[in-house]
Amino acid sequence: MIEHFVTIFDGRFLPQGLALRRSLTRSVGSCKLWVVCMDDLAHDALSRLDLPNVTTLKLADIETPELRAIRPSRTFVEYCWTLTPWAPRFVFEADSSVERVTYIDADLWFRRRPDAIFRELEQSGKAVLITDHAFAPEHDHSYISGQYCVQFMSFVRGACEPVRSWWEARCLEWCHARAEGGLFGDQKYLDDWPDRFPSLVHVLEDQELTLAPWNLTRFPFGRSVFHHFHGLRLVSRTAVNLGSYAIPRPAMRGLYRPYLADLNDAITELERVGIPFQAQASAPGFWSRPTSALRLLRRAIRSALRQSDSGKVVPLRSGTD
Repeated sequence: MIEHFVTIFDGRFLPQGLALRRSLTRSVGSCKLWVVCMDDLAHDALSRLDLPNVTTLKLADIETPELRAIRPSRTFVEYCWTLTPWAPRFVFEADSSVERVTYIDADLWFRRRPDAIFRELEQSGKAVLITDHAFAPEHDHSYISGQYCVQFMSFVRGACEPVRSWWEARCLEWCHARAEGGLFGDQKYLDDWPDRFPSLVHVLEDQELTLAPWNLTRFPFGRSVFHHFHGLRLVSRTAVNLGSYAIPRPAMRGLYRPYLADLNDAITELERVGIPFQAQASAPGFWSRPTSALRLLRRAIRSALRQSDSGKVVPLRSGTD
């Protein structure tokens, strides 16, 4: 079965989106990545690249009257979060042959096939799969950001609708980048899903398969299917911010170095079709921004290993790797 994935990003997120696509092509093989393009730049760039396993969904073409009505009341980040439960619906409506679609954040990067994740879902007999944040104790923010992470969520056509449509309605009502009344964005809504929808929602049991900066000190990364590069941002043409979490040395070598190489290749692709590099401001929050066009060199790796504390800005230098 061809696996279908859907993600959401704008033109500033293009490097991450292309790095994600590269990792899927390399690790999953037969798959299709659907992209909800939040602006004309993202849609134009992907159209110019004409990648064989990417299908674009232009926001202006799929936005419903309800979404247009609430858009002025949301920030850009909040509106993207509002769209998350709609993304699987957009794919199901665009292609009647799709039986399962998985929403993925654009700053995910796959290391191997997600067969073990899908096998858990299939064996459970349920219609929706969600993943636990699985915070390391020192990074536990579940009281604010939720027990479960909107990073990788699978939906089975038809059977998922009681869950997906409920979530869609809640995000239309309230979806903001602040903690309020036990809510936060689109994510805290997931907290009671195992109890609210016990026959429909499966929580991934093998937590080592889905890693992120907040649990790298808890699990070795060797078994991971993907890594979530939350908070990693390119702050200039020559510097990358590693985000707010300390990165263990093995992860710097085994995860961050190859990811930055993919980002370098992604920006090179964009530059070839006339899309210039865009720096991203380092800002707190749960919305990750795109990273660098530059190859991470040995000198930068050594610097990163010395300065892997939270919030460090690592210099990147030209030369040969």
